[in-house]
Amino acid sequence: MRPSVLSRVSSLAAALVAAGLIFLPLWWVFASSLRPGNTFVEYLTPLSWTAFLPLGGSFTNYSVLLSGDFARALLNSFFVAGATVVLGLVIAVLAAYALAVLDFPGRGLVFAFVILVSMVPFDAIAIPLSGLFSTWRLSDTYAGLILPALANGFSIFVLRQFFLGVPRELLDAAEVDGLGRLGILIRIVLPLSKPALIGAALMLFLSQWQAYLWPLLIGTSPAKQLAPIALANLSSLYQVDLGQILAGSFVLSVVPMILLLFFQRQYTDSLSTTGLRG
Repeated sequence: MRPSVLSRVSSLAAALVAAGLIFLPLWWVFASSLRPGNTFVEYLTPLSWTAFLPLGGSFTNYSVLLSGDFARALLNSFFVAGATVVLGLVIAVLAAYALAVLDFPGRGLVFAFVILVSMVPFDAIAIPLSGLFSTWRLSDTYAGLILPALANGFSIFVLRQFFLGVPRELLDAAEVDGLGRLGILIRIVLPLSKPALIGAALMLFLSQWQAYLWPLLIGTSPAKQLAPIALANLSSLYQVDLGQILAGSFVLSVVPMILLLFFQRQYTDSLSTTGLRG
């Protein structure tokens, strides 16, 4: 049965309302970040529609913010997240390929162990792990920031499920033609798995981009600070410029949004196919 016009209009209206409600807080942050200092508070008591309009605003908060320590912290975040994506994808691809294609005793147990470990909240082990990294002299280093995020259990899970969908006959034929395990992975499996690779890369990027506790524990000097830490340090005991804090919050929110907008189809494809194969 084809949906009626009324049903379509209702669905569209519901989708627009939901999109508006989701987007409204971010728009308020942007509008308030254009106002100098803490003047945006004046539009909140009482709350009026002018609070959502950047009337008389400017980009001064952004220019001040990006001319200070926050700019270096932002570059640190891009570097740490980028390195985590590259190195983490290598680890996840090799682990997922072994768990999906290779036959070895205990493969199911290893996969179950990976899933169980990925369920453990990182915050629960962050403090004892920071002590261990301090012993290894990895505190306040890029290596200390990157290493704990490389083995991402959920990325391994997503890639393994996608690799299971590659026809076994195709892999056997490639092996008969003389390709080794690594050659099959590089020339057959990976070109067919671009949505899963992009989905796993986004998971790795987001896990580092929004990390706060671990960078706070391990990277303490201004030279190694990440953007969320630098944003928190904008407020001091005697001075709080909420306009700059809102500007920094908007910048940190927009970056993952842009990535998701560019790769939303691959990201949803990688997630939608995750539960189809056991």
